[in-house]
Amino acid sequence: MAEDLLEEFERTVARDQRIEPRDWVPEAYRKTMIRQIAQHAHSEIIGMQPEGNWITRAPSLRRKAILLAKVQDEAGHGMYLYSAAETLGADRADLTRKLIEGRQKYSSIFNYPTLTFADMGVIGWLVDGAAICNQVPLCRSSYGPYARAMIRICKEESFHQRQGYELLMTMMRGTPAQRAMVQDATDRWWWPSLMMFGPPDTDSPNTAQSMAWKIKRHTNDELRQRFVDMTVPQAQALGVTLPDPELAWNPERGHHDFGAVDWAEFKRVVGGNGPCNAQRIAHRRAAHEDGAWVREAATVHAARHAARSAAHDAGVP
Repeated sequence: MAEDLLEEFERTVARDQRIEPRDWVPEAYRKTMIRQIAQHAHSEIIGMQPEGNWITRAPSLRRKAILLAKVQDEAGHGMYLYSAAETLGADRADLTRKLIEGRQKYSSIFNYPTLTFADMGVIGWLVDGAAICNQVPLCRSSYGPYARAMIRICKEESFHQRQGYELLMTMMRGTPAQRAMVQDATDRWWWPSLMMFGPPDTDSPNTAQSMAWKIKRHTNDELRQRFVDMTVPQAQALGVTLPDPELAWNPERGHHDFGAVDWAEFKRVVGGNGPCNAQRIAHRRAAHEDGAWVREAATVHAARHAARSAAHDAGVP
């Protein structure tokens, strides 16, 4: 019986059909999907922080409204993804506990500080641009609820990237100080953005199996190369210099060559020793604890509503 179920699962994946919550899956597949979806959800929620602290300091009402809408979108993305994880049997509260206890990860990019308002534009351009490169193929992921959530998320991320790039174009038409601010932010965010795709393929323990299960469609290095090739002409149009002296077009490969990523820094940040790791988790823990009364009130309200509905259906006045 177990062999028949495994064969059916493998046939479904091989045919490029979606795995749905009703389907039997190997335990390793379930755990892998929960790990990936949870990390993605945590990243969206933690990712609200670097931008959220600039909402009150935005230079105009228009910029404030744009930033507020973006942060709100990120909260929604986290909720979609937690819901997708729940279809695999995960518990949202348990995932949150694992995050704030340091037992689950989120994207390393969100452990860097946002020092100026130009960072809001560069995050939209580079960070959301890297996210789009990574996430568009996930719209074809083998797990249905995750793939469908990614369709809406990618549409909104594309809008965020355009907003960020528009902000940078505006600043680059401004004063020398504003242009310098954009270049400084680009210098600080370029390498962490390349790290977003994860470790090199030779040091990525999950890539091969995720590719075999069609959870992922491209390797980390393939996606990183795609991002570099996409970003170089955008930087040229913007008028900024990407901080990599080795960056150059290679006609033989048909791609840009680029310098070595500092993987030691990546491991330090992922391991909890980045510039803002402790701050991000402390803020998330405080928000979770401060919101306990809201969750309790919502639970009581839902129970009362269900009881009233049951009584009405039973004809009890």
